[in-house]
Amino acid sequence: MTTMARTTETEHLELASQLLREEAEAVAALAELPEGFARAVEMIDACARKDGTVLVTGLGKSGLVGAKISATMASLGIPSHPVHPTEAAHGDLGRFREHDLVLALSFSGSTAEVVALCGLLRQDGLDIITITGRKPADGDQPDPLSRLATVPLYLGLGQEALHPRFSAPTASTTATLALGDALAISAAARRGFSDADFARRHPGGALGGALRPVMDIARCTIHDHLPVARESDTVIEAQQAVQTGGGRRPGALLLVDGDGKLTGIFTDGDLRRLVLRDRGELDQPISNVMTKRPRTISSTALARDAVALVLEHRQDEVPIVDGDGKPVGLLDVQDLVALKLVEG
Repeated sequence: MTTMARTTETEHLELASQLLREEAEAVAALAELPEGFARAVEMIDACARKDGTVLVTGLGKSGLVGAKISATMASLGIPSHPVHPTEAAHGDLGRFREHDLVLALSFSGSTAEVVALCGLLRQDGLDIITITGRKPADGDQPDPLSRLATVPLYLGLGQEALHPRFSAPTASTTATLALGDALAISAAARRGFSDADFARRHPGGALGGALRPVMDIARCTIHDHLPVARESDTVIEAQQAVQTGGGRRPGALLLVDGDGKLTGIFTDGDLRRLVLRDRGELDQPISNVMTKRPRTISSTALARDAVALVLEHRQDEVPIVDGDGKPVGLLDVQDLVALKLVEG
């Protein structure tokens, strides 16, 4: 057994940079899309439309990459599960159904367990998409796995990054993962998958929160804890509307005209500044001291739109208005903090 000589700091940093360049090149080469890509996307779409499942299989590192590709498909509305090729021979063949589709991964295209599984599934009439390394030259035979494929896809890659010094799966797994993501995204787009669909599948965490409708996260709405006053009211009258609203008290008051359309906002900070400046001016119309034409957000917007507004303009309270410009809610920055969409 030979022992590799230790590298200097400069040498191993250079190796890291070279590895990343070679992996990036492997992914970039796929941007032209391999022959058969469009057909593979059609098959994934057809499988989902028939209530089938995309079953992804691979061994070792390919199996781990396959599990991630499967999870991506599922998150995009394409039913999918990873299947271990060895476990399939011990009962998991029962997972495969008539309308299912197989995505098989093997850089060499000759992984015995994957080839054996796909051979059985091909006999049962299931369609198979394969992802393997390099397309055979003219006159040469395809690898064993590609010969079983309905649609074979090739990475166009003959060796790993840093070959021959290292043989660990690097460029091959990175490129396979990228191609799998491309298949998933393309199939989801073909199926008309939307942000709303994605949000339903990702209710938790910052990602799910950013895709929630803004009206779902606003704690103060026109029917709950949101006082609205007329712009012709005095400051004192407007504040009385806040006090009689009951329950949770928002940090701002919305002002409307005679048609009920939003004309301004008056915050707790505005009130404090007014009191400190001149105690004798609380009987004046609130329209004199409100912020006129405040930035608003539509009731049909998503939380991510509110985040962008808050971060860009440093606005702590954002009125939510309907299509007629009438207030329907008030989004407080703390509503976004609670979802961890912005920092408190």
